[in-house]
Amino acid sequence: MNDTVKLLSLAVATPDNIILQTEAAETASRLFSQRFQDFKYLARVFESAGIRKRHAARPLSWFEQPHGWQDRMGAYTEVASELFRRSATTALQRAGVEANQVDCIVTASSTGVATPSLEARLAGEMGFRCDIERVPIFGLGCAAGVSGLAVATKMARSRPGAVVLFVAIELCSLAFRLDELTRPNIIATALFGDGAAACVLRAGESGIVEIESTGEHLFPDSLGIMGWKIDDTGFGIVLEQSLPVFAETHLRGAVAGILERSGLLLSDIDRFICHPGGAKVLAALERALGLESGSLDVEREVIGDYGNMSSPTVLFVLERMIASGLPDRSVLLAMGPGFSASCITLKRAA
Repeated sequence: MNDTVKLLSLAVATPDNIILQTEAAETASRLFSQRFQDFKYLARVFESAGIRKRHAARPLSWFEQPHGWQDRMGAYTEVASELFRRSATTALQRAGVEANQVDCIVTASSTGVATPSLEARLAGEMGFRCDIERVPIFGLGCAAGVSGLAVATKMARSRPGAVVLFVAIELCSLAFRLDELTRPNIIATALFGDGAAACVLRAGESGIVEIESTGEHLFPDSLGIMGWKIDDTGFGIVLEQSLPVFAETHLRGAVAGILERSGLLLSDIDRFICHPGGAKVLAALERALGLESGSLDVEREVIGDYGNMSSPTVLFVLERMIASGLPDRSVLLAMGPGFSASCITLKRAA
């Protein structure tokens, strides 16, 4: 049987609450400007980030009150379950697959904790079989849209004909903190939003696009660039100011090495489909990969409409790229905690 893994469908979902960037800037100013002397300087990021609006798990007013672990994880379980349901249901419908035909579910999320995991909570309601394999993934952050899809690809390739559902869900807004008077927290309030994406995979003959190869690169001595610090209130963001410079300096060699292991060169790639971590990161990616300034136009459209949703964001970009027509060969690329880079090469289906 053919063990070439194909993407059968892709669907995205967002919470109903919409926060305009102008509203976020006004609220942040009211909450932080009198308590944090550097706020006036940092507030410029609300304009320079290139974000028009974002979707959030809770209305903007919710974030004006203090919340602890119980509130945050209660909101996570509720809203993440709904986004899982909506994105997965639509993806399965687009693939022409029933829930009871799914053999494996890979779920990536680093912005909340639910035990039992999300897919277990929804199994009965959605109609998943009792013998389904479940692979919850935590800790990959922004890279998980690519690295989680790579795990799902390996699961599909190991059993040709099996249906694998991959869901990436992040509720980044639940980590916004009133008590964190730090540069990373202020930047987070300007950048991050919430959303989910679901993909259906199967090794076989037909599909939207072929998942050709996967690979990752873990940079040494880089743990402090991105991640979470955890305390009694919840998650607190770790985000180094040097991230764009690090990406511009080190990413090209890492991506070239990943591609070389699959017998490919950077020149073989027609389009890099990148996780839009922010305006500065996108500019750094273009320089690192030798692209013309402004080449990552779809990425800028997505971050403008949704902000940085962490792991699902790159799949929002892929959805738009599929709709407009993929080139012969493209690379899905994201960076995340570790610090790491993750790549998937995609070939347009014949």
